[in-house]
Parts: sequence; structure tokens; C-alpha cells
Amino acid sequence: MKKLFGKIIAAAAALALTASVFSGCSKPDGDGGNSGGSSASSAAEWNDLNQTEITAAMGMGWNLGNQLEASQDKVPSETAWGNAVISEELIKLVKENGFSTVRIPVSYLSKIGEAPDYKIDEAWLNRVQEVVDYVVNNDLYAVMNIHGDGYYTVDGGWLLCVDENQDEIKDKYEKVWAQIAERFKDYDEHLIFESMNEEFDNTYGEPDPKGYENINAYNQIFVDTVRKTGSNNEKRWLLIPGWNTNIGHTAGDKGFAIPTDNLCTADGNRLMISVHYYDPYNFTIDENIMSAKTQWGKYAVEDYDNWGQEDYADSQMKLLNDKFVSQGYPVVIGEMGVQDKTHLSAGMNEFRRYWLEYIVKSAKNNGCIPVYWDNGWNGKNGFGLFDRLSKKVTQPELIEAMTRAINSDGDYEIAPPQISEDSAE
Repeated sequence: MKKLFGKIIAAAAALALTASVFSGCSKPDGDGGNSGGSSASSAAEWNDLNQTEITAAMGMGWNLGNQLEASQDKVPSETAWGNAVISEELIKLVKENGFSTVRIPVSYLSKIGEAPDYKIDEAWLNRVQEVVDYVVNNDLYAVMNIHGDGYYTVDGGWLLCVDENQDEIKDKYEKVWAQIAERFKDYDEHLIFESMNEEFDNTYGEPDPKGYENINAYNQIFVDTVRKTGSNNEKRWLLIPGWNTNIGHTAGDKGFAIPTDNLCTADGNRLMISVHYYDPYNFTIDENIMSAKTQWGKYAVEDYDNWGQEDYADSQMKLLNDKFVSQGYPVVIGEMGVQDKTHLSAGMNEFRRYWLEYIVKSAKNNGCIPVYWDNGWNGKNGFGLFDRLSKKVTQPELIEAMTRAINSDGDYEIAPPQISEDSAE
């Protein structure tokens, strides 16, 4: 979601020169990561996890953001927005720092051919598979979606919920997911498909009823299409978003419909709900120096919002628990995080730490799976936890805070932000 186009592109030329690391990634059948498909006879051994088990196993997640969903002039490219070529070394670093899940946003855009087949470019799908293999071969959970194709703000976006040509869009969507699902159908339970990302009409208000109907239809097409490919896809956990992955518009009475899953062969529900959490906006992602806030929560004494504090976060997580978790649907908070605004206040990172620890703790206490948004950018307005070029940790305090929260029993007092008089200036 949070891309920082201009700032990252400025570094693109240097970082794009980074060599790719293709280190022995393999498919379940051992043929290597780019053989162009798999067969049911070679399906990986399946460990069927119920709601409680998959929630515990996925633990805390991290986004490989601004990489496989990056694009320029309608062409997806993992270095288009300035990040280095993805390596397995980076994924191992993520695992070493306590993350159990990696969300992999993917755009297809011009990599999809013309009607009626809408064939995905083989080389691009091979590369997507290699990156998925970096994750699952390291015993991490991979959440893979269709990302930028549903944005009105992305050049080449086509999965547009309020456009007139819905028959064409739905046909294309079905055929694209059929190819993806066929390619990965033999992967074990470590791979989770997410239907799309932040799908809406690009207006921040009440959901458009017709647009929401189309989003529900996309989700139903996704579920049916994946299941029909057979093998492990008949029982794979599938992740479903509502309008713009907004909690209120998904958990409230705004039009969201959970798809039917009649083709699932698992014993019980295998659908998850996808939402994002970036509240309050002025603290988390506002880049305007006139309105951005640098403090949050009950310890804030200046420059903070008058809404979106601890009680609000808890109420949002409880809403998700009441609506979905308690009814057997795991909830994945697929994106959450706070930009680095230490250029506005040196003490901001301590409030950032406090927000992250609180949100992860509240999410866990309500049975939700938090996934941090990392766009690879370190510094002003960045979300980076790691330097993807040097493979170094850049924000150890933030990682430690989230790890502390996800590993706790939920009954502990989070330390208040520790800021000096100098850093508060």
C-alpha cells in the first residue's frame, strides 16, 4: 500500500544493480522453482491446520512490500521502486528476527496477455514462484496476492470494481487466478492465497453498493477457481478482503459477504478475512509536516490526535473478534505500521515502538494475525525494518517490541515511551 514513489525511485538506479541470489529454491516435487507447473501426483505432504493452529503458526508477519507489486509504465518489476533484487538471504534474516509469515504482494498488469486466454508471462510467474520458494523452503508461511492490478491509481490497473466492463474483468480475473492456482496447487499449507488488495473505487467514504457487489463477486470467483484446480488447493486457507480492507467496512453492515466454499474438502472452514490497520492516519502515514503527528497513546503530551488511541484500537480488534474470529474465521491484519517521522521529532520512534507493541498485543489478544508493512525504505517517512541491500536490521527496537507482544500471554504492561527532554524537541 504505502509506496513512497518519488523517494524510493531516486535510489532505484543504484539498488537495481544488486545481483539476484537464486540459491536452490525448489518446488514440492524437487524440479526447481521455474518448471512452469506442478502435478497432483507430486503434491507436498499436507498438514491440515484448523483455525487455532493456523493462527498460532502464522504468528507475526512481515510484508515484502514495494517489490513484486512495483511497476513502471504498466510493467511489474521488483526493482522499479528502488529496492534491491529479492534474495533468500533477506527472507532468512526476516525469520531470524521472529517473523513467521511473509506477505508477498504481486502485480501482473502488462504481464497478462490478451483475451481470451489472458496468459501470464512465464518468466514473471517463474520469478514469483522463486520468491515464494524462498519463503516456504525456510518453513515460513507465504501469503501471496494480486496487488496493484486493482488500483485506480496504478498505470495498467484493470481489476476495477466500479468500471462498466465487469463481464470482461471477471473473465480475466478468473483466468489469471486459474493459472496462479494451477502453478502452486501442490504446495503445502505454508502457502496462502489472498484474492486481492485494497479493492475499492478510490474514494474514501461509504462503500459504493454496486462496487461492493463486484468485490464480493471477485471473492467468490477466486474461491471457486482456486478450489477447482484440485490437489492441495481443495483445502488451502484462502484470504478474503472487503472494501478497501477497511475494518468498519468489512466487519460492519456495509455489504461484505463471505464467499461460499462448497468445493472445500477440509473438515471445517478454510477461509480467512483480510483487513489493514493504519489508525490514526496523522500519526501512522501522514507525510504532511503541517498535519503529521509524532506522539500517540495515553503517554502523549503534545502533537497527538484526539482519536484512534488505545481504546479505539482495542475496540477495532474486538469488532474483528466478535464478527469473524469467534465465528471460525481467522483474521489477518495484512498491513499495519507507522512511518519513520524522526525528522520531525527525535523521540517519535519511541511512540512508534509503543504503537506497534500495543497493536500487536491487542491483535493477538483478539485472535488476529498482525503483519507489519515494510516497504524497504529506511529513513524519512519509511517503514523499513531491514536494509534489503546490506541485509542488516535497521530498527531492532521496533522488532523487539512486536516480538515481545506476539510472544506474550497478553497480560503485561507495555513500557511507556522513553524520551529525553532533548529528543522531544
